[in-house]
Amino acid sequence: MNEYGLKNPKVSVADFGLKNVAAAHWNLTVPELIEEVIIQGEGQLTDTGALAVDTGEFTGRSPKDKFVVCDAETEESVWWSDVNIKFDSAKFDKLYARVAAYLAGREVYVRDCYACADPRYRLNIRVITESPYQSIFSNNLFLRPTQEEILNLPTDWIIVAAQGFKADKDIDGTRQHNFAIVNFTKKTILIGGTGYTGEIKKGIFSVLNYVLPHHKGVLSMHCSANIGKDGDTAVFFGLSGTGKTTLSADPNRGLIGDDEHGWSDNTVFNFEGGCYAKCVNLSKEKEPQIYNAIRFGALLENIEFYEGTTTVDFDNISKTENTRVAYPINFIDNAVEPSVAGIPKNIFFLTCDAFGVLPPISKLTPGQAMYNFISGYTAKVAGTEVGVTEPQTTFSACFGKAFLPLHPTKYAKLLGKKLKENKDIKVWLINTGWSGGAYGTGSRMKLSYTRAMITAALNGELDNVKFETLPVFGLHYPTTCPNVPVEILNPRNTWADKNAYDNKAADLAQKFVKNFEQYASHANEEIRAAAPKVAVVA
Repeated sequence: MNEYGLKNPKVSVADFGLKNVAAAHWNLTVPELIEEVIIQGEGQLTDTGALAVDTGEFTGRSPKDKFVVCDAETEESVWWSDVNIKFDSAKFDKLYARVAAYLAGREVYVRDCYACADPRYRLNIRVITESPYQSIFSNNLFLRPTQEEILNLPTDWIIVAAQGFKADKDIDGTRQHNFAIVNFTKKTILIGGTGYTGEIKKGIFSVLNYVLPHHKGVLSMHCSANIGKDGDTAVFFGLSGTGKTTLSADPNRGLIGDDEHGWSDNTVFNFEGGCYAKCVNLSKEKEPQIYNAIRFGALLENIEFYEGTTTVDFDNISKTENTRVAYPINFIDNAVEPSVAGIPKNIFFLTCDAFGVLPPISKLTPGQAMYNFISGYTAKVAGTEVGVTEPQTTFSACFGKAFLPLHPTKYAKLLGKKLKENKDIKVWLINTGWSGGAYGTGSRMKLSYTRAMITAALNGELDNVKFETLPVFGLHYPTTCPNVPVEILNPRNTWADKNAYDNKAADLAQKFVKNFEQYASHANEEIRAAAPKVAVVA
């Protein structure tokens, strides 16, 4: 076996059971990896210099094929559920051996990288992939050690990704031929049967969502974060379609990160060293930062070209709506490096309430913050997914249920603890959805109004205004806000038919309560008391 490239001389892929690979290429430069991809026929350059590849059969994560090894470490601590499916420890060892046998005689690509920009929580990662494009992805998404660091880098976690290996469910204990399995005891993520790179990214996110809260007292967060000129940190939580990327991308504020962060005793820090942005309907006018980041070194996935050109057609979703681009965070002009800032001054929960019930902005108590954090509410509207013809409620615990190895109340209680330790932090619920009626009757909240409300919150312009309380949900909303019409701040006032609003509010409240039932037994009284007060409506 031959091993090439820059590496710790004391470490070999043989240490990870891969004794018989044909060659191991360690830490190739991005240009070298791009050349490998093109030679192997896995991708081509676009007219902006970015590399475009197809990830094959899977163009997104496969949640039903994500497993966690159940053993002495995890049996009592992991939240066993539809997002954390048990996998037998002995089966894992056998499957790992079968993947190692598959890789025998093949070339692999090793990438040394790490997660967590706060050095106190640094997690060194070795990513071993069958494909060179997955090595580019790992370089772009994780933090990049210096050449000097690589020479002495220890191994905390390894990821082995063999996209060409297909499991046999009868032999291997998987659901089908693809899988992503986290083994917390052996500190290994094993991925097979899929070339979708998001499995690598979210595998480490799941690891950090376990290790940091469970062992370090750090709150892990699925959010974006930015920082103002005066050093004030803001974090933005929100599911797809709520405006998280748009609203956190502020030319007047530095970007700490766009997706995954930790909140320690005195810092908010990025887990990653890059961005994995959606490309569907991308344009220079709508998202100039992302658009301009698609250049040499960036990795595009599952896009289509205009016929006869190498120009990307971002509106073409014939392969998937989940077209993506991965690039280092320094491809963004206002990125903050290192990606570390102080604890947040403002926290924003973004929701697209298509029922027109919630205020456009409201300030939450710690109990309400914990309750709404566990709820993770938004609504899908017609056209966002096949088969969606009217608004549908969507709840995702902690705004990232699929990546939570611990019970959601663990994260919510840790959030509440931090809010009580730092009483000056303000938590806001922002409704970017409908006003004046539900979807189909009312109208979508103007982006300019939402931006004005967030700016007012960030600048402290809502600190001394009068607040009133919305019935049923108990939310406290301001009666005035700079550059926002007074009449839209109370959602009930925007409805022509007040009885229709009351009925819709009661209906949405009931859905919150119903969703929360699955978490109630683990929640404390403060969280339970923040639930909407459901009344019987004639």
